[in-house]
Amino acid sequence: MEKVRRYFAMAGALLGGVGAFYLRSPLESLLQKEFAPVVSVGLIVFAAAVFAVIFFFLGAPLSKAIIGGVDWLAKTVVGASLQEIVVSVGGLIIGLIIANLLTPSLHRIPIVGAFLPAAAMIVLGYIGIAVARSKKDDIISLSPGRLMQAMKGTRATRQAERKGDLPFGQAAPKLLDTSTIIDGRIVDICRSGFIEGKLIIPNFVLDELRRIADSADNLKRNKGRRGLDTLNTLQRDVPLEVITWDWPSSPNDDVDALLLKMGQETGAVVITTDYNLAKIAELQRVGVLNVNRLANALKLMVAPGEELVVEIHREGKQPGQGVGYLDDGTMVVVEQAKRHLSEEIAVVVTNVHTSPAGRMVFARPKYLDRAE
Repeated sequence: MEKVRRYFAMAGALLGGVGAFYLRSPLESLLQKEFAPVVSVGLIVFAAAVFAVIFFFLGAPLSKAIIGGVDWLAKTVVGASLQEIVVSVGGLIIGLIIANLLTPSLHRIPIVGAFLPAAAMIVLGYIGIAVARSKKDDIISLSPGRLMQAMKGTRATRQAERKGDLPFGQAAPKLLDTSTIIDGRIVDICRSGFIEGKLIIPNFVLDELRRIADSADNLKRNKGRRGLDTLNTLQRDVPLEVITWDWPSSPNDDVDALLLKMGQETGAVVITTDYNLAKIAELQRVGVLNVNRLANALKLMVAPGEELVVEIHREGKQPGQGVGYLDDGTMVVVEQAKRHLSEEIAVVVTNVHTSPAGRMVFARPKYLDRAE
């Protein structure tokens, strides 16, 4: 650390000396007085000493800030798409051109005129990048290729309207969260053809899966390994393009927050089995597909008074109750069915309870209705 401080002190001395040398002439013009050589040298030495002391004490914080800034820049560039990089470079070029046009006027300002052009280049370059990134979609839509596609799309739409059919755009990519991958049902859903578009596995989701798979807890470790097996199956046996995406993140970042931010910025749809994540996604207007919601929607619809045949698997919580399941996994609680364990009996539905967690059917044996 002491060595770093010395290097910063040398850089500060050089910066202060050079700055004092270039500011000497504007200062003489401002004061309307010509400095003697000894005074000029004294000012340069004084400025170099002051800057050397300042940089000596600020060396450690500045070095950490520079290293952190370089790491952030590297992660941002690596995580950015090719379109974002091209648009950002275009915005930087436009900002530098504007700064260059302003340079002659800035040079005329007394004292600070020598440094303002450099500051203007930094500020306007940054503004150019920020504006270009915020208007990325509008800029890309103005490119010759997109204009040609738009013209072709307009012609295709008119032709389709004449034929009574309309063309459809590409499906939005899908972001898989950790709970969906561990759950595993996404494999069968993709095989059935209900999911369209690319499946994206963010790098931070992979990292979380690895941490779970390496956990000391047996239950967590088994879940993590099941999730990794699901990923292998998705890449090998599913008729969809499955890709991994490096997104800027750190180990301390919340995975759900990163997933929602990624969905907001890319327009992708989040696939999850987490009820709370799905609700937050809806609040933040991020597209979300809840696997549990889909499973509930596909369950068999039954109504009070309908007759079913159910095998009683175990006792219920209340005295005399028996519990069975329909083919789709819906739980059926049957009154006075404890005596029929491991038997199939005919029952009559008395009530159906639906909640975000699923559907539960209450019934009673059919022979009780006949007895009454």
